[in-house]
Amino acid sequence: MPALFLPQSSRPSRPLKFIAGAAGLLAALAVSTAAMAAGVAGSATALNPDQQPNYARVIVRFKQEASTVKARPLAARATATEAADVAQVRGTTLGLRHDMSLRARRSLDTRTHVYTATGMSSVELARRLAADGEVESVEVDRWWRHYSVPNDPLYATAAAGGVTAGQWYLKAPDSTVVSSINAPSAWDTATGTGVVVAVLDTGARLDHPDLAGQFLPGYDVIGFSNSSSEAIATANDGNGADSDPSDPGDWVSQADIDSGRLGTSCTKDDIANSSWHGTRVSGLIAAATNNGLGMAGVAYNAKILPVRVLGKCGGWQSDIDAGMRWAAGLSVPGLPANPNPAKVINMSLGSDGSCSSTYQSAVNAVTTAGVTVVAAAGNGVDNTDPTKAGGIGVGTPANCANVIGVAGLRHAGTKVGFSNLGPQVSISAPGGNCVNATGACLYAILSTSNSGTTTPVAADNAYNYTGVGTSFSTPLVSGTVALMLSINASLTPAQIRSTLMSTARAFPAAAAGVAQCVAGNSTTPQQECNCTTSTCGAGMLDANAAVKAVVPTSTTPPTTPTASPAPPATSSGGGGAMSGLWLAALALAAIALRWPKRSISRR
Repeated sequence: MPALFLPQSSRPSRPLKFIAGAAGLLAALAVSTAAMAAGVAGSATALNPDQQPNYARVIVRFKQEASTVKARPLAARATATEAADVAQVRGTTLGLRHDMSLRARRSLDTRTHVYTATGMSSVELARRLAADGEVESVEVDRWWRHYSVPNDPLYATAAAGGVTAGQWYLKAPDSTVVSSINAPSAWDTATGTGVVVAVLDTGARLDHPDLAGQFLPGYDVIGFSNSSSEAIATANDGNGADSDPSDPGDWVSQADIDSGRLGTSCTKDDIANSSWHGTRVSGLIAAATNNGLGMAGVAYNAKILPVRVLGKCGGWQSDIDAGMRWAAGLSVPGLPANPNPAKVINMSLGSDGSCSSTYQSAVNAVTTAGVTVVAAAGNGVDNTDPTKAGGIGVGTPANCANVIGVAGLRHAGTKVGFSNLGPQVSISAPGGNCVNATGACLYAILSTSNSGTTTPVAADNAYNYTGVGTSFSTPLVSGTVALMLSINASLTPAQIRSTLMSTARAFPAAAAGVAQCVAGNSTTPQQECNCTTSTCGAGMLDANAAVKAVVPTSTTPPTTPTASPAPPATSSGGGGAMSGLWLAALALAAIALRWPKRSISRR
C-alpha cells in the first residue's frame, strides 16, 4: 500500500526584494531613426535601465595587446575630452566589426570603457562583444538601488502576535539572528518575476488578501488514484480530484476517529484544528509585498501553482507522484494538461523511510524537465519526554537523489531540536524556535493563514504567529530558487543546488553547552546541536549570495577568438549592400586612428 505523507511543520498544539569632436559625429552617424524609436519605446517600460529590451549598456575591457589600444594609447590622467575621443574611436572600430553602433559613455581606466547601443538588450550586447578577439571581458553595466526594505508591517515586527522580531528570518543576519537569509539584499537584484513555484500541500486559501493575484490555476489531486469514500472523506471537499485546489480545512475531530471514515491511518493523535498549511507555505514564498499589508514573501513577484495533495491526516504517495508530474507540465493520464508548468516544486511534506523507486522515478522525471525539487528534511520524533524527542534520519522525499533537502535552524544558527538531519541535507534555513517554554513564540516563522478552526473564514487576512518546522524552512529555499531563476532562467536543477551550497554561509562556531550533531542517519533523536556539513548540509541559506552568483553580468570570450566577419559586399541593392552611412563611419574611424598621439603623462 502507498505510504501516507504528512506536512513537515510543527505547531505548539501539534509540534510536528557630452562627447566632443569627431567622436560625437561618429556616434550620431551610426544611430538610425528606427533604433532611436525602439530606444524610446524601451524606456517607457517599468523595467530597470539595465533590463531594457532595446537599450544596452555594457562595460568593455580591451586586451592590452589589442590593435586599437596600441594605435591610440590612453593615459590615466587624460582629460575628459581626450578620454572620450579615444574611447569612441575604439568603440566605433569594435562596433564596425560586429555590424553595430557603439557610443562611448565613460572611461574607467586606460583599457576599460562604458558603451551603449540600441536595438538589443544589455545581456545580448555583452554576449556578442565577448566573441571579439580584442576584448578581454564584457559585463552589463548594472543599475543599482538602495537596499529594498518592504513596507509590509509584519516584516519589521509582529509584536501584537508576540513575534517582536517580525520576519526576522528574511532580514540580514546579525549577532542575534544568525541564520537569517538576507533577502533584502537579494531583492535589489531579483524578485522572482516570471517564475512559477508549485506548492504541493493542503491547497491554499485563494482568497487571502495578502496573496491576491499570486495564484495560477492549480489542481486538487486528492482521490485521483483512489476515489473511494475514504479518499473523499480525506479530501473533505465532497469530491475527488478536480480543478479546485482551495483548502477546505483539514481538521480532525474525535467524531472522525470514532467513525473510522478516514481509515486506520488516522488516530486520536491526529485530532487538531485546521492547519492551513499550504496557505502558510505559499505566503512564505510569494506573499504580496510592498502593499502595506501583512507580510513579505521571499520571491514576491513569482506566482504560486497550488497543487492539493494533502487532506485530513495526510495523503497518498501516488497522488503526490501525480501532482509532481502535473506541476512540472508532464503528461499524466486522466489529468488535464497544465498550462502553467512550474520551475520549482516545494514539498513541505514527507514520510519516514528511504526513497522508493516510484518516488525517485517521479523526481527524475521532473528534474529532467528542468524543474527543481525542494523538500523538507522532516521533523523527527515528537515526545513529551525530551530525551526521546528530536531529529532523526532525513525523511523522504528529501532523501531522494536530485532533491534539495532542507533542514531547520534556530535563530542562533544551531540545528533546531525537531529538525531531521543527515548527509542527504543540502542546506539549512530558519525553521523557527520559541526559546521560551511558555508565552509567545519569540522566533516563529510567521505567515499567511486563516482564523477558521475548522472550515475557512472567507477572505480572511489572518496570519499564524507560532509556525515552527522544516515545512517553513523549505519555502525559504524555494523562494530563493525562484529569485535565482528570475535573473537567470537557464539554470538547471543541478546548477541551482550546487550554487545554493557553494554560496551558503558557514555554520557558527560551536555553541558552548550544545552537543555536536551526529553524522549520518541517526536513529537516536537529537535535540538542538551544533551543525556540521555532514549533518545539516553545506551551510546556512544566503539568498543574496545565491542570487548574486548567478547574475549573467559578464561573458567570457571563447578560448579561440572567432574571426571578425568580413564587411558586407558592395551592392546596388538588397540586404547585403554596404550603406553610405556605414562607409562614412568607417572612413572617419580610419582618419581618427591616424590622429597624432597626444603627449599625456602616464601613471
